[in-house]
Amino acid sequence: MDPRNTPGYRLHRALSNLTSIDSEQLEPADRERINTATTLLEQVGFLTRPDTTENSDTNGES
Repeated sequence: MDPRNTPGYRLHRALSNLTSIDSEQLEPADRERINTATTLLEQVGFLTRPDTTENSDTNGES
C-alpha cells in the first residue's frame, strides 16, 4: 500500500514542511502566517484522527 494513500498523509506533509522552515530569516508577518497555519493544521489533525471521530455522532442524528 502506498503511504501517500493513507489518511492524514498530506496533512502531515504540510505540517512537516511548515515546521521545517527557518522562521528566523522571515519577516514578522510571515512568521505569524506560518504560526497560524501550523496551529490550524494541528487542530485539523486532531479532528481527522480516526480514533477521535469513531465514537462521535457526525450526522447530528438523535
